[in-house]
Amino acid sequence: MLDSTRFLNIAVGTLALCLSSLAISSGAPELAEVDPAKLSYSFEKDLPNLSPVYIEPSPLNRGDGIEVAKLSSHTSASSDILAFAKEAAVSKFGEYDSLLIAHKNKLVFESYFRKGRVNLPHFQASVTKSHTALAVGRAIQLGYLTMDDLDKPIVQLLKGLDKAKLAKGVEHITLRKAMTMSSGLRIEEEKLRQLTRSARETKGSNIVQQLLEATAAISPESQSFLYQGVDLSIVMQVLEEVVPGSSMNFIDKELLSKLGISVYRWRTDANGVAIGASGSSITSRDMLKLGSLVLNDGQWKGEQLISKVFLEAATSKITQPTDDWIPDNYYYGFYWYPTDFTVNGKQITVDMAWGGGDQRIIVFKELDLIVVVTGATQEGTIMDQIAQVIFPAFDK
Repeated sequence: MLDSTRFLNIAVGTLALCLSSLAISSGAPELAEVDPAKLSYSFEKDLPNLSPVYIEPSPLNRGDGIEVAKLSSHTSASSDILAFAKEAAVSKFGEYDSLLIAHKNKLVFESYFRKGRVNLPHFQASVTKSHTALAVGRAIQLGYLTMDDLDKPIVQLLKGLDKAKLAKGVEHITLRKAMTMSSGLRIEEEKLRQLTRSARETKGSNIVQQLLEATAAISPESQSFLYQGVDLSIVMQVLEEVVPGSSMNFIDKELLSKLGISVYRWRTDANGVAIGASGSSITSRDMLKLGSLVLNDGQWKGEQLISKVFLEAATSKITQPTDDWIPDNYYYGFYWYPTDFTVNGKQITVDMAWGGGDQRIIVFKELDLIVVVTGATQEGTIMDQIAQVIFPAFDK
C-alpha cells in the first residue's frame, strides 16, 4: 500500500504532467448544426469529450450581443485564472463543461471542456427555476402582474378552480410563498409522482386543481421551506393565465428573444404550459445574458426588461433553506440564492442561480462580475475555487 506522502507526490506529479501536455484549441468549439427541437435532454452525454479543450483569455465577438475584452486588461491575476481553468479542464474539481467570466458587462474569459460547445444549449436543471423568476419579473415590468399580486391568495389569481374541492387552508398560498418554496403543499410522494406525470402527459388536466385537492391541510407550520418542483407548477399556471398567449410564448417573446436568445430548449406539459422546475437548456453565453439582468437591475442594452423592485426582492434573503444538501450559508429569495462569501477579509453577498450537475450563474454586484459554470458533476468543488481564485482577482 502506498503511504499518504508518496501517494500525494504521485498525484501532484500526474496532475502537473496532464497540465503541461494539455492541448488547447485556438478556435471556439462548435457543433456543425444545432437544432434544439431535435436534441434530446441527454444529448450532451452522447457527445465525445472535447479534444483539444478551449481556454481563451481574449474571447471573440460573435455578434450575439455580448461585448468582449481581454482578461489581462481587467485583472492582474490573469495567470492565476488560466492555471485554474487548466485544472478544471482535467476535471480536478469535478466534471465541468464550461467556465465563463464577464466583468463590467464584457466577456473577458471563455473556456469549454468535456461536453462544452459554444453553440450547444447546456441543460440547466434547477437553474430553470431562476429563469422562471425572471419571467415573472418580466410580467410585472409589463403590468400583467403587480408586486401586490405576490401576496394575494393564488386562488384569487387562478381562474376556473373548483373551490369546493380544495383542501383546507389553500387560501394561505400566495405567489410569494410559492416562489420561496414555502407554499405549504404536502402531498404523499407516490400521489405526487402520479399527478406530475399526468400533467406532463394528459391534455386537459389541471395540475394546480389536483395539487390543491391532494395536499394535506395548509397551516402556518406547513408553510416552511421545502424544496419541491410543484411550487413552480403554481407559479407557471398563474403566468399562463395573466400573460397574452401562452406562458411559453411569453417567455420566448418577452424574455429570451429580448436578449437575442434563440437556440434553447424549454419543456412544456401536455397543455403547452411551460415547466418551470427544470429541463430548460441554453448556451453558456446566454446564461451570462440572464445573469446580466440581475447585475444591471433588470436592464439590457438600456431597456428595463425586469422590474427592479421585483429583482431586489428575488435576490434578498427571504428565507434560509433547511434541506441538508444546501450549504448553511445559502439563503433563498425567489428561486435565487443570495450567498455570503469572504473575499480579502470582507464578507460580501453573491446572487446565484444553482442547479443539479453544478450549473451556476454567479452574480457579484460589488465586483461588477458574472461567472457561469456548467457541468455534470455530483460532488464538484469548483465553487470553492471560484471564491479563492476568481473573486479576489477582481477585488480592487
